[in-house]
Amino acid sequence: MFTGIIEQLGTIKAIEKEGENIHFTVQSAFAHELKIDQSVAHNGVCLTVVQIDEDQHVVTAIHETLEKTNLGEWIVGTKVNLERCMQMNGRLDGHIVQGHVDSTAICTAIEDQNGSWKYTFEYTSNQVTVEKGSITVNGVSLTVVDSKDNGFSVCIIPYTHEHTNFHQLKVGDKINLEFDIIGKYVAKLMGK
Repeated sequence: MFTGIIEQLGTIKAIEKEGENIHFTVQSAFAHELKIDQSVAHNGVCLTVVQIDEDQHVVTAIHETLEKTNLGEWIVGTKVNLERCMQMNGRLDGHIVQGHVDSTAICTAIEDQNGSWKYTFEYTSNQVTVEKGSITVNGVSLTVVDSKDNGFSVCIIPYTHEHTNFHQLKVGDKINLEFDIIGKYVAKLMGK
């Protein structure tokens, strides 16, 4: 389980295809603290650490993950949001995030609001958002500002803009979405 509070940006240093799988080598300041078989969220996607070498770790994405996320678009040099799994004795500063991406979305607008930024996204899944509800965008726990059918907006403060890969996001980019787990259960119980 994760919280959606990004610890740091990692950099993709190598990409190796093996059959339908892709191995990503990620450089980060906390790589030396990781352990083999540990779960780390990469742009909101929970991946297992399979190798560690000083300031780099390797994770493997299978075909299913590549089909449902934006990982297949990563190239060497891509900056990714990283979060280690939550410690059960820690604070839940964001919201409950599983690291299981529900769908992708496209960034359709970025508005500079003189000190903050408003990002608008559109998606095609049957999931719903609610204003003031939680959403995870590329692993970042955020609050929905505007909600509409198959779309929503979020506002980003300067700290989040600088310390996540939001500062590199452009209109037309594909992002990973994880909808609020509580909202998903409510929708399921109501038959939606």
